Amino acid sequence: MIIKLNMISEIPIYVQLRNEIVLGIGRGELKAGEQLPTVRQMAADIGVNTMTVNKSYQILKAEGFIETDRRRGARVSETIPVNQVFKEKLEAELELLTAEAVVRGMEEEEFYQMCRNLFVKWQSSGEEMA
Repeated sequence: MIIKLNMISEIPIYVQLRNEIVLGIGRGELKAGEQLPTVRQMAADIGVNTMTVNKSYQILKAEGFIETDRRRGARVSETIPVNQVFKEKLEAELELLTAEAVVRGMEEEEFYQMCRNLFVKWQSSGEEMA
C-alpha cells in the first residue's frame, strides 16, 4: 500500500496517516488480520517521527480498525463494527457537510446522489476484498 502524506497540509500528519490506513482497508489493500509495519518501520518508510505513527496507531486502535499486541505488533482487525461512537461521529461530520451544501445552494437530490454513489463505490470495494 502506498501512503500519501502532504507535509504542508493543515491536516496533521497523524490524521493523514490514520486516514490513509482507513482508506487502504476500505480499498482492500489491507486485509483483515494483515500485519502493519512496526511503528519504527512505518516512521522510517514515510519519513516521520515515531511518535506521529504511534499516535495514528493509537487512534486506529481506539476506533477498532487495528488491534495491537506487544509480541505480534499491529494488525488490521478481523471485524470493525458500527458502534454508537462511530454513528455520532458520522452524524456530526454529515451535519457540517450538509450545512455547507445547503448554504452553497446544492440541490437535495444531487447531495443524495453523491452520497449514494460514494457508498456504492466503497461497498463494492469491500465486497471485492471479502
